[in-house]
Amino acid sequence: MPPVGKKIHSLLADRFSALGRLFEQHFKGAPKAPAISTTTAVTLSVAFTIIYVVPFYLSSATRPSVTLSRDAPSSIRARVRAVTLSSIISLALTTYVLHQSGDVSPAGILHLLGLWPISVLDIVKTNLLVAILFAGPLFEQGIVDGGWRDWIRFRGLHETLSSWIGYRNFVVGPTSEELIWRGMIIPLHILAQISGTKIIFLTPLYFGIAHVHHLYEFRLTHPETPLALAVFRSLFQFTYTSLFGFFAAFAFIRTGNVFSLILTHAFCNWMGLPRFWGRVGVESGVPIGPPDADKRDDDQGTYGRASSSIQSAGLAWTVAYYVILIAGAYGFYRGLFPLTESINALPVVLVES
Repeated sequence: MPPVGKKIHSLLADRFSALGRLFEQHFKGAPKAPAISTTTAVTLSVAFTIIYVVPFYLSSATRPSVTLSRDAPSSIRARVRAVTLSSIISLALTTYVLHQSGDVSPAGILHLLGLWPISVLDIVKTNLLVAILFAGPLFEQGIVDGGWRDWIRFRGLHETLSSWIGYRNFVVGPTSEELIWRGMIIPLHILAQISGTKIIFLTPLYFGIAHVHHLYEFRLTHPETPLALAVFRSLFQFTYTSLFGFFAAFAFIRTGNVFSLILTHAFCNWMGLPRFWGRVGVESGVPIGPPDADKRDDDQGTYGRASSSIQSAGLAWTVAYYVILIAGAYGFYRGLFPLTESINALPVVLVES
């Protein structure tokens, strides 16, 4: 094509491209502006965090002190009342913003909050994924320590949940925290059209910050602990609560189901942190070896053989534990997307096509 023809072709292409953009904007509709600003979403999220934590320090019934432990039944009861009121206030504010600013229907609000529809399959799949991650600790507690007998009989479940500490750790804490930091805060960020990646990695920071106040409580009850060690403990807690928050935010967006995360949260509270070092299969504080050096030689031989057997069993359990721990982490990685896939996913793009 001659140079003049190329210029005319290029000019016409630019003109048609501009007309195409004009048509997209005025006739097909331009992208909608966010219903609320990012600043509003962040401000409300911080407000919910403050509303949740600050009441603990406004009353002598909930405020920790040298004479009042956070585990005291009276303190737990008062804190449960405070958390319930905080959750109701936060829920009311979230519902108002979703309806007024986002023009979201009642059914849409329930969906964004993760309350409806309820999918039992999604609940099972999400918790199966977490159980795979904790395969090593489950092996240690269930097989090595023999806890599976109590599990299948639900032995101790009623006693645990009927105690105030158990009620707080496995019912009130997981329910209120997941409702607020997943069910309420994430929809606000969706309304602000914040990207899925930012929602997953930023919203859990509110959750982590909400646990920093435990540093103050720990210092009150453990004044002999060096400040540096107490700060390290708090930072460590902030880290693993944020890591859990990353997964919880991801699973909430993928499934739109807050109930599965409440159960997951309770399960993680029950399991605690996995063991990353040390041996399994040997009771803490019990030495491996002859219990009495003054026994006769023939008895020494018997004890020696028993000690060797215990030591070998302990080593085998330990090797098996760490193999299963690594396999569980790999299984979690492989199942992260398949086991969180759901038709009830929230309207957030996590992976660009």
